[in-house]
Amino acid sequence: MNPVPEDMENALMGSQSSHASLRNVHSINPTQLMARIESYEGREKKGISDVRRTFCLFVTFDLLFVTLLWIIELNVNGGIENTLEKEVVQYDYYSSYFDIFLLAVFRFKVLILAYAVCRLRHWWAIALTTAVTSAFLLAKVILSKLFSQGAFGYVLPIISFILAWIETWFLDFKVLPQEAEEENRLLIVQDASERAALIPGGLSDGQFYSPPESEAGSENEAEEKQDSEKPLLEL
Repeated sequence: MNPVPEDMENALMGSQSSHASLRNVHSINPTQLMARIESYEGREKKGISDVRRTFCLFVTFDLLFVTLLWIIELNVNGGIENTLEKEVVQYDYYSSYFDIFLLAVFRFKVLILAYAVCRLRHWWAIALTTAVTSAFLLAKVILSKLFSQGAFGYVLPIISFILAWIETWFLDFKVLPQEAEEENRLLIVQDASERAALIPGGLSDGQFYSPPESEAGSENEAEEKQDSEKPLLEL
């Protein structure tokens, strides 16, 4: 019995490997891919991601909290109307809290405009508001006479400073990285969907059926049988 030729073995191994690769590609479920793509596209249609919405809510909380503290300070120091006239109409940089309130309004307008309306994906806007807030509060604490006006002389500057830096941390470490990760996932899913679409949906295992290997000496035995039958036919 002669061994099977090497070229036949290579052909059989090649057909089996191609069959396996086609089965692996076809194992991608188009339904799952489309579901994932629709989920990501649904998030895009909403216009703003969940983590960005949370950031905008925190920026709104910053404004409302500073406003609440300022109103309490106005009410404590002799009534809202009298203190409001003193701090706004007769504004004094060294003793008024009105500029800290305006600083919160400045942060709110810039951040909402940049990250909610324009939907920026860069940190320059938050860097601007945090730098302005930090510089202004440090200068006011050093030059003003807020510490001689009671507890609010400490509370308002410290709270404004902390909130500004929390906003910076949240945007830089939560919002931007998470949105970039979601965008990369969408690109990966779309790429996988395009690759799966290249394979016809009607393919089945029968179309890639490779016959089983024949016995090594089957062809040689058939030839010997035919040679043995020839003399009988001649007789």
